[in-house]
Amino acid sequence: MSSCAPSENTAGGSALQRLRVMILGNSHRLPVLSMARRVRAAVEALAEVVVYDLEQSQDLTDVEADLAVVLGGDGAILRAARQMGLQQRPVLGVNLGKLGFLAEVAPAEFEACFRAVVEGRYDVVEHLMFHCRLQTLDGELLHEALGLNEVVVQSGPPFRMINVRLYVDQEHVATCSGDGLIVATAVGSTAHSLAAGGPILRQDLDAFVITPICPHALTMRPLVDTADHTYRLRLEQPTQHASAHLVVDGQVVGEVTPECEVLVTRAPVRFRLVRLEGRTYYRRLRERLGWGGSLIARKTH
Repeated sequence: MSSCAPSENTAGGSALQRLRVMILGNSHRLPVLSMARRVRAAVEALAEVVVYDLEQSQDLTDVEADLAVVLGGDGAILRAARQMGLQQRPVLGVNLGKLGFLAEVAPAEFEACFRAVVEGRYDVVEHLMFHCRLQTLDGELLHEALGLNEVVVQSGPPFRMINVRLYVDQEHVATCSGDGLIVATAVGSTAHSLAAGGPILRQDLDAFVITPICPHALTMRPLVDTADHTYRLRLEQPTQHASAHLVVDGQVVGEVTPECEVLVTRAPVRFRLVRLEGRTYYRRLRERLGWGGSLIARKTH
């Protein structure tokens, strides 16, 4: 089981060390405020709350904590991962959104699930994160970000076809003409990349999937490769009035021009997700995405 399970306090005999918990969420979503009160009461009955941040704006890099309870959907978890930066803690997500592929605990079952965590009846599954760097062609840094899902170079506004050159390390691999190009982790393979026609990667794989967005060529298909490379995206001289933007985990972070490039590499830290007993990856695929459902033959007359 996880290293975050309570352990014996040798100085106090058989007393158990209380978990130090951060409660994070987006208070602008209506269900979060009411659920946060319930969650805080349940946590404080069994553990210590060291951070209570419903704006997800607090710097968490120096906070001593064993667990982050995140209220909301997958977007709230992505934001929490960025907020924790290079000090990633195990995340227990309470699903107050629609899909909740990462936030798998329903509000009604939180108390029982949190008790299971306190008792050590869980595992922590680690997932690849990426480091994204937007820089000029001569190496001057314009923006950098840590992310979990995907990096996207996409057109617009105004929305015109763009040409994105893909390099793996120093080798030019392809030029994608279309609406843009996605570089996604295995976790991100079930998000924007999947909607663009990319494959599903098992979430514990250390790999990136490169998925074109509406490519203007039948031969341009998604590619899966190891996370041990540097992936470079460069914009060719755009057509008249075309523009492109860099989007990291759904957030626009900057404009991409032919005078700059985007570098995507493996991050030095890994995202850590609490996995409760009996809740497998394939179960989530079936229940949340409807994957693997059997086809029912229609009767013909």
